[in-house]
Amino acid sequence: MTVLDTAPTSAADRLAALAAVPAGDPARAALRDRAIEAWLPLARHLAHRYSGRGEPTDDLIQTATVGLIKAVDKFDPERGVDFAGYAIPTIIGEIKRHFRDRTWSVRVPRRLQELRLAITEANSTLTHTLGRSPTVPDIAGHLGISEEDVLEGLEGARAYNATSLSTPISADGNTELGDTLGCEDHEYEIAETRVALGPALAMLDEREQRILTLRFYGNLTQSQIADQVGISQMHVSRLLTKALTKLRRQLDGEI
Repeated sequence: MTVLDTAPTSAADRLAALAAVPAGDPARAALRDRAIEAWLPLARHLAHRYSGRGEPTDDLIQTATVGLIKAVDKFDPERGVDFAGYAIPTIIGEIKRHFRDRTWSVRVPRRLQELRLAITEANSTLTHTLGRSPTVPDIAGHLGISEEDVLEGLEGARAYNATSLSTPISADGNTELGDTLGCEDHEYEIAETRVALGPALAMLDEREQRILTLRFYGNLTQSQIADQVGISQMHVSRLLTKALTKLRRQLDGEI
């Protein structure tokens, strides 16, 4: 007859039997499974407490079961704490982590995620006890935090769900949220250069400024510029090179 054949049926006794079997004993794995199975009603009960908050109940039960397994594996009866007192916060912690990690559309600090859950629970409790929707001062007093913290938590809760860019926003349904977003404007990339270009051009002499204007604003060739200015095309080329070098040095802060 093995340890499994004589294993007690109560949840507490199954844990005691598991603790009595040393690590490495072939019987330990089966005893562990039976202990977990015996405490599954507790995990399901805690999971149902958090249902109706946007997550499938089956997912919550699975998450609570993970928390239960962790509690069974880490429980030490020699510490003098009963298993339920140890398992409940462990399971609830796992469920809250699930909400933090899986249900937020935009990542926000964990403090705000936990604050949002606390505000949600307080809102439900106070609505029942007050017979009306609680105010910000009501929630702050219930949680023992400032009204500013409550407002911060409510603001952070906006990241809980995202709105699709395909959401219609006009009465006829022809305009979607995405249509209101601006497109990339490449002009911004050169705006700073344009601002700096004015003082840089002022550093050039009058002929250099005229040649640059004819070349880059008038779109004339070097030969056409030479005809207008009255110098050779080779001279125009040298002046252009000299003027552009000055501009680059000025824009780079070398002058």
